[in-house]
Amino acid sequence: MAEIVSFRKDPNSAGDGDLVLRQLADGILRLTLNNPPANALSLSVMETLMGELQGAAGDEDIRVVVIASTGNVFSAGHDLKELTAHRADDDDGVAFFEESFALAADLMLEINRLPKPVIAEIDGLATAAGCQLVASCDLAICTDTSTFCTPGVNIGLFCSTPAVAVSRAAHRKQAMEMLLTGETIDASTAKDFGLVNRIVPKQYLTQVVSKYASIITSKSPQALRIGKEAFYTQLEMPVAEAYDYAASVMVDSMLTGDAQEGIGAFLAKRTPEWKGE
Repeated sequence: MAEIVSFRKDPNSAGDGDLVLRQLADGILRLTLNNPPANALSLSVMETLMGELQGAAGDEDIRVVVIASTGNVFSAGHDLKELTAHRADDDDGVAFFEESFALAADLMLEINRLPKPVIAEIDGLATAAGCQLVASCDLAICTDTSTFCTPGVNIGLFCSTPAVAVSRAAHRKQAMEMLLTGETIDASTAKDFGLVNRIVPKQYLTQVVSKYASIITSKSPQALRIGKEAFYTQLEMPVAEAYDYAASVMVDSMLTGDAQEGIGAFLAKRTPEWKGE
C-alpha cells in the first residue's frame, strides 16, 4: 500500500492544491512538484525537496527517488516573481538572492550526495534551474514533447548556477550553446547533448520510469550507495588518481556482505538475498 503525504503549497503562488506530493511504494519514493502553473522552484519548494531528500538518505524503506511534476511544465526554475518582490528589501534583495541561490546549490548537491539513485521524470518544459534539476539527477527520462533551455541570457541574467550541472551532464560546447543562445531544445537534441537518458511517448512515461526504478531496487543497496558516491568522487579527479581511488573502492566493496552474497549467488545460479551490508 502506497503512503501518500502532501505539503501545503506556497500561499503566494497561483493555483490550489499541495506544494509537493509524496508517494512511497515498493521502495520507490515519488516526489511530484505541484506548484502551478510553472512548478517554480520557490524557496518553499526547494526547502520541501531538500527535507525529503535528507529524510530519504537514512530511510531503509526508500531505495530510489523519482522527481516528477504535474501540468505541462516540469519546472520553470527559480520563482522570478518571488525574487523580484525582494528588490524592495532594504538591501535591494541581496540577502534573499543569496539565500535562494545557495539553497538551490545545496539541493543539487544533495541529489548527488544522496546514497540512493534519483531519477527525473520529465513531461514538459524544464528551464533554467528546472533544467539544472534535470541535469543534477542521476538518470533522466522524458516524453517526446519535452523541451529544455537555459534562457537567462534572454533576460539579462546568464544562467551561471544552472551551468554548473548542465556543463557536467552535457558536452562543453553543447552546454555553451544552450547558455549563450538561450534557445529551447527538443527532447531528441537533449538526448544527443546528454541531458536525458531516454525519450518515451507521454502515455508510457511513468511506466518506463517505474520499470527503471524497479530494476534498480532489485540491486544491492550497499553496492548502489558505494557506487554512486565513487562515481561522483572520481569525476573530479585526474584519470590516474581516479583509477587508484576506484581500485581502493573495489577492494573495500569486495569485503562487504552483499558482494560476498552476490558473487556466491551468481556462482550457485540462485537469486541473491541482499542485506545492505
